[in-house]
Amino acid sequence: MSGFGYRISGGTATRVAVKEALSCHADFVWVHLNTNEEHAQVWLRDEAGLDDYVVDALTASETRPRCEAFGHGALLNLRGRSSEEMSSGDPLASVRIWAIQGRVYSVSRRPLIAVAEVEKQVEGGHVVDPGDLIAAFATAITSDLDPHVADLGDELDDCEERLDANRIFDLRRTVTRVRIAAIGYRRFLSPQRAALEKLGTLPGGWLAEDDRRHLAAAADRAARMAEELESIRERAALMHEALTDLRAEQLDTRSLVISIVAMVFLPLTFITGLYGMNVADLPYAQEPWAFDAIMALCGGIAAVVVGYFVQRHWFQK
Repeated sequence: MSGFGYRISGGTATRVAVKEALSCHADFVWVHLNTNEEHAQVWLRDEAGLDDYVVDALTASETRPRCEAFGHGALLNLRGRSSEEMSSGDPLASVRIWAIQGRVYSVSRRPLIAVAEVEKQVEGGHVVDPGDLIAAFATAITSDLDPHVADLGDELDDCEERLDANRIFDLRRTVTRVRIAAIGYRRFLSPQRAALEKLGTLPGGWLAEDDRRHLAAAADRAARMAEELESIRERAALMHEALTDLRAEQLDTRSLVISIVAMVFLPLTFITGLYGMNVADLPYAQEPWAFDAIMALCGGIAAVVVGYFVQRHWFQK
């Protein structure tokens, strides 16, 4: 079974295998499972002794950020970036946490980037209880997401500066990608903020005041990111409309040019078609100056048509 455990006593953390995490007494134990295998449920139920409801919540295939008090502990689901490629509709991987006095069990079906940062906090002696660990998770997830949300805004700023009719297709692809990412992130950040806020208000001695302050700070950061993502989504929609208008204006301009050219050549085509007929007795067909006269007539007609369009300011479109 993929995962690891930490036994923490006297501020010193010792990394152990999952099967050894519960075998010895420690002030605080953290077990993390990075698996979607069914025997993880067996271990959580039989070895860890967790309630069936908690086991099902920790190993569910589909989750959304939430916080729920259960007995003397709390069940928390968070979403963060994964080191694996995620789909555009589900861009964040989940971590499910069950915390009680002296114990924390966490499960993720995909490798979470924030886990490595939490491990550094544990090994550095900054985590001594469940509250510290959950606060470390919340802080690491929001700190990892924050620059990526900022990058989405920077990409949109760059698109707005480069707004040009000659770059419509490239800009549209970028704007669409940014908009999809913003919608996907915001889908989870808004309930994640609510989950962190709710956890910070839960009663329980395993959550110290400094832990509650860290959770409040993480919730505030998640709220700010959610607001920024909503702004990015709205700006991307406006940018998409602007690109559509540019494309329509570009098509109108090209259609206008084609119409002008067609109008210029329409009477010329009539004259050349008329004198191209293979019938007898065409006027002046035998005269040596007839070709020059017809060419002059065509040039005059073309000049008159173009002059009319210039006078009507069609070329200013």
